[in-house]
Amino acid sequence: MNAVLTIAGKEFRDGLRNRWVLAITIIFALLAVGIAWFGAAAAGRVGFTSLATTIVSLASLAVFLIPLIALMLAYDSVVGEEERGTLLLLLAYPLSRFQILFGKFVGHGAILAVSTALGFGIAGVVIALAVEGIDVLELVQALGLFIVTAILLGWAFIAMAYVISVTVAEKARAAGLALILWFFFVLVFDLGLLGLLVATEGRVGADIFPWLLLLNPTDIFRLVNLTAFESARVHSGLASIGTDFFGPIALMTALLAWTVVPFALAVWGFHRGTHAGGPSRRG
Repeated sequence: MNAVLTIAGKEFRDGLRNRWVLAITIIFALLAVGIAWFGAAAAGRVGFTSLATTIVSLASLAVFLIPLIALMLAYDSVVGEEERGTLLLLLAYPLSRFQILFGKFVGHGAILAVSTALGFGIAGVVIALAVEGIDVLELVQALGLFIVTAILLGWAFIAMAYVISVTVAEKARAAGLALILWFFFVLVFDLGLLGLLVATEGRVGADIFPWLLLLNPTDIFRLVNLTAFESARVHSGLASIGTDFFGPIALMTALLAWTVVPFALAVWGFHRGTHAGGPSRRG
């Protein structure tokens, strides 16, 4: 466990040194406050409208930003170490490949978690202080759920980035695949489901379509946050179809599975791959 924490601490310090934590925190705080006050500008209104509208707008923003940030954090975790020649040094220590990858995950996950909690938490404090008559308890509950699910969404894409990083042999190719992965889950997937609905003239069964949403962690993230607000469902697009089909616990479990399963695949690929001389006999 000490070895895992050592690797995690190294990754976290690198994030501090590279200003990752500060940059992500500032971006999330500014955008969250901006959305809270200017989210209804298109309708000719400026100022805080409602908590439901703000959370839905934040969820739409997070779906684009958090997966991209997570992939940028982790896509070169293994292949980058190999190109720099430091992976052989890591493997020379009495560490299993699982410990190396898990330590990196803890470090990257902590960077994303701290930045997300601080950024959106600061925005929550600003809203609580600036908006008269707001229900602080409701704000804390809604924003707390949003922050937790946003962190889980980021962890899912960190784990997927590791799968890429242990699979390819070049850092440039890993970056390209990470971008394709982001493009698929954030943009293409929902367009494909929409095309399926149109092509079948809505004949896709109501019992089937919600399960298809579970194949995309960004849709699960939307679903979790929509379950808290009945009034927000009309603005949620395809994700609103599954809000009555799954409960919050089932959705949170599914989102967590999107972290566990890809990470397990990454560990398996790290053992079976060609990085630093092929499969390790340790761990």
